[in-house]
Amino acid sequence: MEESSLIYDWNTVEYELNRNPANHPHGVWFDDETLRDGLQSPSARNPSIEQKIELLTFMETLGIQKVDLGLPGAGPFHLEHIDAMVSHITENNFQIRPGAAVRTLMHDIEPLVKLQEKHGVPIQASAFLGTSPIRQYTEGWTMEKLLSTMEKAVSYAVENDVPVMFVTEDTTRSKPEDVKLIYQRAMELGVRRLCVCDTCGHVTPNGVKKLLQFIDEEVIKDGGYKRNEIEVNWHGHQDRGLGVANNIAAVEAGADVIHGTALGVGERAGNAPLDQTLVNLKLLGVIDNDLTQLDAYMKKANEYIEVPLPRNYPVFGMDAFETGTGVHASAVIKAMRKGDNWLADRVYSGVPAGDFGLKQVIRIGHMAGRSNIIWWLEQNNYEVTDELVAHLFEVAKSQRRNMEDSEVHNSVKSFLNA
Repeated sequence: MEESSLIYDWNTVEYELNRNPANHPHGVWFDDETLRDGLQSPSARNPSIEQKIELLTFMETLGIQKVDLGLPGAGPFHLEHIDAMVSHITENNFQIRPGAAVRTLMHDIEPLVKLQEKHGVPIQASAFLGTSPIRQYTEGWTMEKLLSTMEKAVSYAVENDVPVMFVTEDTTRSKPEDVKLIYQRAMELGVRRLCVCDTCGHVTPNGVKKLLQFIDEEVIKDGGYKRNEIEVNWHGHQDRGLGVANNIAAVEAGADVIHGTALGVGERAGNAPLDQTLVNLKLLGVIDNDLTQLDAYMKKANEYIEVPLPRNYPVFGMDAFETGTGVHASAVIKAMRKGDNWLADRVYSGVPAGDFGLKQVIRIGHMAGRSNIIWWLEQNNYEVTDELVAHLFEVAKSQRRNMEDSEVHNSVKSFLNA
């Protein structure tokens, strides 16, 4: 039987990603913000240089195209880390493109000028400036002040051959006329990368599409530029829990680069999770990256940054591919006994574990059936007897949760030694 006939995919009904390559500077890219925006999380720990380099290496392995290495204006400590990571990128011929976040201030950009001279590679300056009315009112800013600030900083970067991505903070709550004015002036100064931000996690997928359509038609094309001359970046947050949905909407709306962080680490409720975004876009067929190391990356991010990794976190949580429920486990086991990993990965899972370096796990607990117990015993090289199965079944039904493997081993040993 054809595998494709076993799953009817409503996700693809009347769904087509109409992305004309001629209208874009490149395919769908990703910018990993874990080591900059992610570390602004109130509960994050700043990893050592060695740990950051290990995380950076995972990004390269996964085919992530861009990385934000930090905020040089935050001080010598941060600049030292950025310097070390750029060295690692150049010495190992990594394909990932380095960048750093800067305020629209010349003394923030100056370190990047020196780093470029030292390492001989372009380092993107992600120059950010708040444009929403609420921020302008709070700070006492005017659009004239914002334009002047942006012009000085961007001109300095362009004159020193530093590639600029101009970032409007809180774009999703900014007035259309202000967004248009400041982006078009930035492009006049030579900026070819724009970053549209949902800084406060305000927008919905519909809002993403309307905003990016505005950027396409009213900002870029009305400004006299071809769409494929300008790289449009999307940067989202999780305050309403819509980070991944908004990232997908941004791809559908034609964004060129999608930002995110490992496990969604970041300020407040966090940034849009890059890992879940990659998983979904892989399943939708938008990207074809080898993501078998994505689980290892998430585990290291969890360890080094100390961002929580809940057991029920999608795909990479401990519970994501485990089941102790008798009916579910029975179906998975039947697929495994057919020797069909493709089938086992999908009969009770919307995400195929093997595509992400993981596997299905059968547990024993209060909702387990005998098939769970027999399978577990076989996988752990125990002789399966009716008496042992009956004993474990009785023990399992007395539990209030699934048993850890060590608990099952102890129960087997106590029975065999009785």
